[in-house]
Amino acid sequence: MKKQCMVLLVENNAGVLARISSLFVQRGFNIDSLTVSPTENEKISRITIMTHGDEKTFSQIMKQTGKLVETKLIFSVEPTFSLIHEILLIKFAPEVADDEKLNDLICIYGAKIVDRTGDCLVAELCDTPQRLDGFIEDTARFKVIESCRTGAIAMERGKVSYDI
Repeated sequence: MKKQCMVLLVENNAGVLARISSLFVQRGFNIDSLTVSPTENEKISRITIMTHGDEKTFSQIMKQTGKLVETKLIFSVEPTFSLIHEILLIKFAPEVADDEKLNDLICIYGAKIVDRTGDCLVAELCDTPQRLDGFIEDTARFKVIESCRTGAIAMERGKVSYDI
């Protein structure tokens, strides 16, 4: 099973997201993450979906979602030619002795401290899903109080234009 990323450019209409997600449910496809955002065109929304499966399953997902009336364009995002990022917020209650070690890891990963309230600190990291996984793993020895993470957003590198 391989992680796959797809982007849909869809009409910005009420119910589009519900139709897409119900299509996944009806076909038994899993959504690992889903992000919806406006585009430079107010009539078009961009949906980024991370899923996993074999090539046949992914091809089937692409065909089925491409058939929806609101879908204007659908394409697979290849990590080699694209940027795929997520944002992580993670709250720590570090012991005084751990504070310097935690700050070092935050610095090494290029994260930033976005809040210090009382005995807690919140770090933010925007990077690839794999890099966020590594940061979570490396900071697990500290007292993590809470964490949350966005779904993936993706954009191809270089000049790419879509005629829709």
